[in-house]
Amino acid sequence: MEATGSGKATGTGAGSTMQKRMLAAMRPAAMREEPQRWQQRKSGLTRLKLLEAATDCLVEGGYGRLSTAQVSERAGVSRGAMHHHFATRIDLVAAVVEHVFYQRMHLFLEDYLGTMAQHRDAELVELATDAAWRSVQTREYAAYLELAVAARTDAELNAAFEPAARRYDEVWIAEMIESFPQWRDQWEAMKLGNDFAIAVHSGLLLHRPVFGPERVERVLRLTIETVRRLYRD
Repeated sequence: MEATGSGKATGTGAGSTMQKRMLAAMRPAAMREEPQRWQQRKSGLTRLKLLEAATDCLVEGGYGRLSTAQVSERAGVSRGAMHHHFATRIDLVAAVVEHVFYQRMHLFLEDYLGTMAQHRDAELVELATDAAWRSVQTREYAAYLELAVAARTDAELNAAFEPAARRYDEVWIAEMIESFPQWRDQWEAMKLGNDFAIAVHSGLLLHRPVFGPERVERVLRLTIETVRRLYRD
């Protein structure tokens, strides 16, 4: 899909290209080569099963309770197979960090680009902001928050988490410039709007139980209007 100068969604080809390029840039090292042999494919599926189980454990029990024993049991994988893929807990954690960032990007793009295809006359600002809010309510974002909070006080985790977070941000910014060249004159406003929405959505997610649906909805509408004004000014 591509945006016109007015910020309307109008096509499909550019969106598909953008999605493939962004996911390729974010893909974890272990996923960059397509496995050729049956044994390699089987190994890749086992690794993925372990990472998905680790994500569930992280969301349900928090970072402090995440262990290789817990993950192997949940995944239905032997301890030997676990140690073949992840010899230590921090090896597992580093892979989960990459996995969570990649899945967040994948799910957001599927939602955002799919919504654009269905609503081609809608404003990109509203579509993108709504998709971003939906993305922070996912299991993958819950895992991201657990990792982000734990990384504040765990130097070993932070050594894996911070570089992945910075790379995610760099890829996102680079691809936005590439995918929407007609907005380059407003690029600083785009970046500021993106950062503003991220900050608001993260805060709303944490305060939602206290705020309740009505207050949350009012802040979401204000967020969209604020981002729109950034692009107009």
